[in-house]
Amino acid sequence: MITGWSVLSSAGPDRAAFTEAVARYRAQGPSALPAGVGAVLYDDPLPGPAQHVVPDFDVRAALGRKGTGSYDRNTGLAVVACGQALADSGIDVAAVGNRTVGAALGTTVGSLRSTSDYSLETLTQPRPYLVNPALFPNTVMNCAAGQAAIRYGLRGVNATVAGGTLGFHGALRYALNALRRGAVRSMLTGAVEEFTPHSAWACHHIAGAAPPGEAAAVFLIEHPGNTAGGPPRAEILAACSATALTPQDTERALARCVSSALDRAGIATEEVRLVVTGDGQGPGGVQDRAARTALGDGPEVLDILGLTGDCQAANGALQLATLLAVQEAGTEPAAALGVVTGCTPDGAVGAMVVRGCGHGGADRR
Repeated sequence: MITGWSVLSSAGPDRAAFTEAVARYRAQGPSALPAGVGAVLYDDPLPGPAQHVVPDFDVRAALGRKGTGSYDRNTGLAVVACGQALADSGIDVAAVGNRTVGAALGTTVGSLRSTSDYSLETLTQPRPYLVNPALFPNTVMNCAAGQAAIRYGLRGVNATVAGGTLGFHGALRYALNALRRGAVRSMLTGAVEEFTPHSAWACHHIAGAAPPGEAAAVFLIEHPGNTAGGPPRAEILAACSATALTPQDTERALARCVSSALDRAGIATEEVRLVVTGDGQGPGGVQDRAARTALGDGPEVLDILGLTGDCQAANGALQLATLLAVQEAGTEPAAALGVVTGCTPDGAVGAMVVRGCGHGGADRR
C-alpha cells in the first residue's frame, strides 16, 4: 500500500509540478515539455540542448548546510525525495520505531559522475595519489540509500538494487518481500538517477535513444492493514519480472509478464484503463506492442519518456508516479487500474499492476 510519494524531475522539485506536467503531457503530447529541459548544469561540452534535468535544484536550500556538504547531486536528489515522501505520508518515524522503517533504492551504477571524477583524480593528482578521501563515499553504489537512512533515522533494512532500466522494479520487489516477511513495517522505495555529461554522450551515440534525464521518485510502501502513514493512495497488486531467451524475444516475454501480473492480481484485461511504458519508442515501440498484445486496444498507453527523458533506473518509479499523478488529477475513477511495464536491452522484463485508492491530494489528512 502506498501512503506517501514524491517526485523530483525536469517538471520541477516536487510532485505537484510533476502532476501538472503529466496532465499537460497527456493533453498535448511532447510539445508540453517542462522547464528543466535544456537547463545547464556543467561546463562540459554536451551533444545537444535537449537534456532533462531537475531545474534549480539546491540540496542545501532544501535540507540546510548541516550534513549536506559532501553530498553529490545523485545523493542530494535521493535524500530530498525520501524526505518529501515521509512528509507526504505523515509518518512519525520515532513514534513507530525507527527499526520498523527501511529503504530500498534502484540505480544503474550509483553516481557515475562521482565515480568518474574520483577515478580521474587518482590519475591526475600528484603522487601518492592525493585525492580527497571525503569524496570516496559518493563513489559507493549504496551511498544515496545510506545517507537517506542517516538523515531520517531509519534503522530498518537498507538496500540498493542495481538493475539498469529495471532498477526500480528490483527495488520494489525487494521492498515487498521485506514487508511480507515482517522485516519492517514501512519501506521507502524508489529510484534515482542524476544527469551527467557521460550519460548524455552515451545516449547520443545510441541510435534512437531518448534524450537523457534525471529524476528521483520515492514511495512509502506499507503492508495493507498495518499502515503507519496517512490514508492509502494506491495498492500494488502484483509485480513480476522475467527474462527473454534472446533480446529479440523481449516483446513476447514482456507480454507474458504483463499477463502473469494480471493473473496474480486477479484482474481481467478489460479492467485496465492506463498503461505507462518507458522505452521512449512511443506508439509501435516494444513496450507499446507488448502491452497491446496482452491487453488489446482498450487501455490508454502513455510513454512517459517523452516528458521526463530517459532516467534509466528511475524510469519505472516515474511510470508509477504517473499513475498516481493521473489519479490525483481526478481524470480517472478513484479505484482505476493501471499497469507499468519495463525492459532492458538484453531482454529482462518487468510489469506491475496498480489500483488507485482515491483522489487524495496533499491536504487529504
